[in-house]
Amino acid sequence: MNAACDLAIIGAGPAGMAAATTASELGLATVVLDEQPEPGGQIYRGIERLAATRPRHLEILGPDYAAGLELTRAFRTARIDYFDSAQVWQVEPAEAVNRVFYKRFGSVGILNAKKVLITVGAMERPMPVPGWTLPGVLTCGAGQTVLKANGLGPGGNGGRFVLAGCGPLLLLLAAQLTRAGIKPAAILETTFNRWAALPHLPGFLAAPGYLGKGLGLLRELKAAGVPMHKGVTRLAIKGDTQAREIEFEWGGSLHREPVDEVFLHQGVVPNGNLAWSLNLAHTWDDAQRAYRPTLDAWGRSSVASILVAGDAGGIVGAKGAEAMGRVAAFAAATDLGKIDHEACERQARDARATLDQHRAARPFLDALYRPAQQWIAPPDADTVVCRCEEVRAGEIRRLVTEQHCPGPNQMKSFVRCGMGPCQGRLCGLTVVEMIAECRQVPVSEVGYYRIRPPVKPVTIGDMAAMDVAVRHDAVGL
Repeated sequence: MNAACDLAIIGAGPAGMAAATTASELGLATVVLDEQPEPGGQIYRGIERLAATRPRHLEILGPDYAAGLELTRAFRTARIDYFDSAQVWQVEPAEAVNRVFYKRFGSVGILNAKKVLITVGAMERPMPVPGWTLPGVLTCGAGQTVLKANGLGPGGNGGRFVLAGCGPLLLLLAAQLTRAGIKPAAILETTFNRWAALPHLPGFLAAPGYLGKGLGLLRELKAAGVPMHKGVTRLAIKGDTQAREIEFEWGGSLHREPVDEVFLHQGVVPNGNLAWSLNLAHTWDDAQRAYRPTLDAWGRSSVASILVAGDAGGIVGAKGAEAMGRVAAFAAATDLGKIDHEACERQARDARATLDQHRAARPFLDALYRPAQQWIAPPDADTVVCRCEEVRAGEIRRLVTEQHCPGPNQMKSFVRCGMGPCQGRLCGLTVVEMIAECRQVPVSEVGYYRIRPPVKPVTIGDMAAMDVAVRHDAVGL
């Protein structure tokens, strides 16, 4: 017999952990499924282990990271069922009971849940530039993951590395590495729209702590002597079998830096494949240049039994995601009759106020770091866009302009773009932006890939053994 619960939460980052603790306090039978072996998500990755074995690294990673320890400890003590190392590959929504299919420790199982809350967080926006597929080129998120998980950084044996792109994470990682004694050779900032951001400054100043943190990072990097080049207009990574040199235009001149590693970053966007696979309505957010699920003020989606919280529903940052997770838990409890609407409004007031505070900072940040078109839709015809199928920018433009390919799903038929192992996660936004540019229409008119389950790899053998796995699955509810 399949296991059952009131609320299944997919993801154990800030939003998922906060939602789970709140849901348990409200009396919901809650199960959390997360791919990682320990809670924290990408933001607070490995924080329990790090605090126990390498406490000095809490100082290196900074107070925002260390703040996740309290949330993680509350999550551990909550009355929930926590499935670590559980990969959700399909959700079947229904009014009465949703079926959540997952794989864990080599076997598969099904969880029946009255409500499902998606809290899978964000992913880094792809930054396709010439040479970005060379060995030695990574994302800033990957660099930070290694630093958090293993205390390791780039630049081993005196190697040189640079950080290139835009967004707060670019500066944060540079500062964290500098604290660890690993200084970047340079930071190449591609986008900094101060005048476009200026009208949103009042809301940003009203948000808690954002300005001070940003100025503090800049002062720290300046004091450490890290070269910063703002307004880089062209970028290319050169090398044969490895990144050896980065070429960029800055200040009207062409510059070259020898490198062993390059870390790219162009902001973060909602990790959307699971939500797309459920046919949730989506909205194009032009400020963030990304699609996000269409949600009400409580995180309810267009499918009655599915909620979305945290960065998966639109980028709000770690603290905003935490507040959004609590708000969604209150909504689920109300829908399931655990509390009435009046009690929900009263008890969720603080969480909603905190969420509004953090959302107030987003228009400024979104405008300040809004990527320029050249970084979104690569002008170089030979630049790889779909890494899985090795589809290049020139081929996509030719198919749209000469073969009149109207959208991303038709593009699959021509060149299998978006049909590789990542299922379009790394090329989706680039492809739809390029199609919109070539057709001279808004991205909202182009649409997005039609994502079908399974959203994560699962074998025929796994599915064939499903009945056995389900009968022997110890859910503990």
